[in-house]
Amino acid sequence: MQDLLITNARAVLSGKIRPAALCLSGGKIKQIFTEEVSLPNTPSFDAKGALAVPGFIDLHIHGFAGHGPENANPADLLAMSNELARYGVCAFCPTLYCARPHEMETLLKKLLPALGSETGAKIIGFHLEGPFISPQKPGVMKPQDIVPPQLDDMKRLYEAAQGHITNITLAPELPEIGPIIDFCLARGILIQAGHTNATYGDFLHGVQQGIKHTTHLFNAMSGFNHRNPGAAGAVLMHPEISCEIIADGVHVHPDVVGFLRHIKPLENIVAVTDALKPTGLTSGPFVANGEDVILDGGVWKRKTDKVIAGSALTMAQAFKNLVKFGYSPAEAAQLTCTNAAHLLNIPHKGRLEEGFEADIVLLDEQLNLQAVFLGGKKQ
Repeated sequence: MQDLLITNARAVLSGKIRPAALCLSGGKIKQIFTEEVSLPNTPSFDAKGALAVPGFIDLHIHGFAGHGPENANPADLLAMSNELARYGVCAFCPTLYCARPHEMETLLKKLLPALGSETGAKIIGFHLEGPFISPQKPGVMKPQDIVPPQLDDMKRLYEAAQGHITNITLAPELPEIGPIIDFCLARGILIQAGHTNATYGDFLHGVQQGIKHTTHLFNAMSGFNHRNPGAAGAVLMHPEISCEIIADGVHVHPDVVGFLRHIKPLENIVAVTDALKPTGLTSGPFVANGEDVILDGGVWKRKTDKVIAGSALTMAQAFKNLVKFGYSPAEAAQLTCTNAAHLLNIPHKGRLEEGFEADIVLLDEQLNLQAVFLGGKKQ
């Protein structure tokens, strides 16, 4: 791959925005210049003053552009990877809906061949949203698919994925959840509390067991009350607990999204989409998790009862929303890429630094996508 020099950019470097030129070589960022530069015999791309941020990383996404894990086809998952790349996503965790353990096992086995064959966004590993969640907080998960914690089920899921489970959402208050937490921690799986009806005490006990992250804060969890702070209160009051946030302005009020930056360390807030399979499509029918959904008020809702089923968000729009909700562009970059890379220990992604992968998103003055480079290649 020929070297390329991106010139006339305003890049997020070490948390600050600085004029910069970035030399890309062999899929990596070879050198960053903070002064005007020209490199003989090296083609250049004029960013025209665009904001350069690291490629987005989405740790919670069910599908995009009609593709998703639920289609049970590795080629389809690779098509999802390619479509996400066009929207600035450099890496993602395909997220499986809660289902019976044997059904999740079968699905994992079918999807495995996609890993390592991507030409678009990298598949980091699978996020299991269940099956060990609270029947009291199912969201739109099917109640019949929620099962009590069984360590043998977790072992079979891990074996079916050949170890490629990166994160799992579970309810910390469930009886016998402890052995599953221990099993996951021993294998480097990020444990996320979510779809939980935990009391404040239940949640903190889960943290003591090793839970350090939270699935879509405020959604499908026990809310904050001054007499029972609940799961949401535990996350808000304990800075060491990190959290996902769906920054579409519907799942969580824009002012609450902005409020988080005043009470949580920025490094512990991770923007996700929780996007559903029909996101990005312009004509239906629209189906997600086997159910008809409609786009209403900027989110997908189950057609039968109008319950919110998931977001229609992209990471690029999440970035734009975060700035609108009160975050600086540098902070928005941290929430949409840097923090996720740190949380999952993804090497050489999440920052614009020499030696890191050349995953770069260029945004114009209105913060709309201008250009995307993944591994140094323009999408």
